[in-house]
Amino acid sequence: MLFILTALNSVYSQQDAQYTQYMYNTMSINPAYAGSRGMLSATALYRNQWLGLDGAPQTQTLNVHSPIRDSRLGVGLSIINDKLGEGVTQETFFDANISYTIQTSYQGNLSFGLKVGGSLLNIDFTKLNQYDDVELTGQNNIDNKFSPNIGAGIYYHADKYYVGLSVPNMLTTEYFDESNNSNSSTSYVATSRIHYYLMGGYVFDLNYDWQFKPTVLTKYVSGAPLQVDVSANFMYNESVSFGVGYRLDAAVTAMIAFQLNESLAIGMAYDREVTALGGTQFNNGTMEIFLRYEFSRNYRRVTAPRFF
Repeated sequence: MLFILTALNSVYSQQDAQYTQYMYNTMSINPAYAGSRGMLSATALYRNQWLGLDGAPQTQTLNVHSPIRDSRLGVGLSIINDKLGEGVTQETFFDANISYTIQTSYQGNLSFGLKVGGSLLNIDFTKLNQYDDVELTGQNNIDNKFSPNIGAGIYYHADKYYVGLSVPNMLTTEYFDESNNSNSSTSYVATSRIHYYLMGGYVFDLNYDWQFKPTVLTKYVSGAPLQVDVSANFMYNESVSFGVGYRLDAAVTAMIAFQLNESLAIGMAYDREVTALGGTQFNNGTMEIFLRYEFSRNYRRVTAPRFF
């Protein structure tokens, strides 16, 4: 449970949920994306990180968003559940999103987004694997500790490209401090940090059947290395997408997605660490799966290709 102890002892690293298929899960990163697909859209995503490693992170995400008919507003609901350490740590985020869009040109739209919500944190120290030379005593479990949150973002998109800048969690929260552990010789302080995201992508028409879309996502948080994800995806006949990606100094990725019909899309991604952890026998990479269903196309015209 070294990872659990590291996470609880003065956390200053990247803490927001990690996504390889961020281009299909944009509202989790940027609230200004709410309603931008022009219809009621629901996306569920599951990520199982470091397969084969006991207690490794698991993330479940559900996003539902829609434009409001005959207005410039979009609304959405986002739920993210993070689990770590075989039931030791679980945090669930609930956020309401709203966006306002200005049409800047015939094809261009600039959206401003705001989200308001919070999280519930549970930590059960009794589920930690303890050894003779490492013992946690006097630690108080955390049960449904609520922490409020607000976030903001801007998002510009046209038929062929998009760019977004966001701060999805603007409040820093100290989950528990030394005063909660006054009878213990070991203190644990977990502090959330502000994350900044910059993302963009472009769609190139190669011919009548094929499109090519490079994307990039950059994440910055104080006290951690700059994270940069780049990907190169191809789309065939507006129905099959596949490609590869690279997370700077962290992982290589492969992705594939299918637009099964006008409403339903499904996809998966596999990450392989390029760090020392990736070469270990107990780590079989990371698997991520998403499912998207879009209920109506009657709000406004949606131009293909549109896989962002």
